[in-house]
Amino acid sequence: MLRIPRIFTVRHPSFSHLLSVSVTVPFRGNLLVLMAPHDSMVAEYAKSNRSTCKACSKTIEAKVLRLGLVSKGKGGYDVVKWHHLCCIPLASDSHSSPEAIKGFSSLKSIDQEALKNLFAENDKSEEKVHKAKKDVQNEPQGTEEPDSKKIKLCTPDVKTLVKIDFSVSIVMSKYKDATLLPKWKAFQTVIFLERDDGLHDSSKIAAFDFDGCLAKTAVNRVGADAWSLMHSSIPDKLQSLYNDGYKLVIFTNESNIERWKNKRQVAVDSKVGRLNNFIEKVKVPIQVFIACGLGKSGKANTKEDDPFRKPKPGMWHLMEQHFNSGIAIDMDQSFYVGDAAGRESDHSDADIKFAEAIGLKFYVPEEYFA
Repeated sequence: MLRIPRIFTVRHPSFSHLLSVSVTVPFRGNLLVLMAPHDSMVAEYAKSNRSTCKACSKTIEAKVLRLGLVSKGKGGYDVVKWHHLCCIPLASDSHSSPEAIKGFSSLKSIDQEALKNLFAENDKSEEKVHKAKKDVQNEPQGTEEPDSKKIKLCTPDVKTLVKIDFSVSIVMSKYKDATLLPKWKAFQTVIFLERDDGLHDSSKIAAFDFDGCLAKTAVNRVGADAWSLMHSSIPDKLQSLYNDGYKLVIFTNESNIERWKNKRQVAVDSKVGRLNNFIEKVKVPIQVFIACGLGKSGKANTKEDDPFRKPKPGMWHLMEQHFNSGIAIDMDQSFYVGDAAGRESDHSDADIKFAEAIGLKFYVPEEYFA
């Protein structure tokens, strides 16, 4: 069956030019896009970084899972169009299982599970978007502004996608005037750990805040060694999650890096040094994202919160879209742990609001690490 994606885009003011929110609604119309049935697909790990995703036009890195749509060329030979896992177009009317994909049996179990989740989510979303489309079509005509139908589709029943324009060409080895330690890079107002040795991307994400959650720190103490474990059970707990196939990710705010213009290198070395030492202490591979931007309440009197600063979900979307090898995330098994839960003794509610914005289960550290 032939399908066409119609995309409604709603710009969110908090994300300005960096991000856009889109809802894709499959329907039959004048323009036709052939969506491949499952049995014309092939799955394998990229042998090099020379292939490009036909959907997003970005490089598929070596050893990353890629899916190919196979068709016959003019000479009768097979033509394969490669895609990231998250970019592959799925047929709405095909009843084949993901196990029918050529090469499925050779994949790692974690990637097999990611494929199964992708196909399951596609089946669910088909039902949801058709319901949303029917609701829109049943709305009275001529009584609303043109954009009201677009917003109508952006409900919890329809999966929205916050797209982040990311390119390797704009990744820097410095954050403004501060030099970063090896393996650390900067993108916009985010500093991230490029790839910790042994880190495996996964459909299951165990996400954590850093200060006050994993590490005990103080605002009046600076330096790579100015921290201690928040709970003694943390190393064993993280190791257990890693052994169970979870990818461990830290999402942490650090506005001092932006505010300390005359001491930015000190702020960077202190935060990055603590994170490096923490990872070395727990002996588990961890992915890290540091939001350096300011919030509206900061002394800089900014008009809008930085889109990557918690509770904004920008760091999560950056990880999901560009740092998880295209693997669909299982939201039922993933979770987030943070200390800023809006309680009377908490400094803010940024962590619980961050989890709510993404749709993750939330725990406070004293509960999770008890």
